[in-house]
Amino acid sequence: MDDHFRQLLEVAASQPQPHRLLFVFAAAELPDEATEEQRARFQAGLGGALAPLMCVDKAPEELSGFAELAEESRQAGPPWQVVFAAALPGRDGRPPGKAEIDGALQAMIDAIRIGGVGRFAAYDAEGQPLQFA
Repeated sequence: MDDHFRQLLEVAASQPQPHRLLFVFAAAELPDEATEEQRARFQAGLGGALAPLMCVDKAPEELSGFAELAEESRQAGPPWQVVFAAALPGRDGRPPGKAEIDGALQAMIDAIRIGGVGRFAAYDAEGQPLQFA
């Protein structure tokens, strides 16, 4: 189950420059202007819009697998349905700085809000990889 996520950790850790992994946790919500059909689909567990809830950055070596990330997130914040992941490289042998990390996380949050999630790895709450069309 955790193979895809472990591969993400391994690839990030093996890069020549130190990387930070960026995670944005999101849940489905029903937009205010939803139609009755959209409301019915949402009540059936389908559809909705993804709303970012919280985010964190980690060095690859700070995580042993998906279960650890999921447990930390459950202790830190509200329930979520999808976590998006991206890697941010450092330069000159140094990991990215706080301002660069904060800017990249904000860009991820903005992209998720408008549905631009195709460039991120995505996992459900059990660690299964997801694909968005």
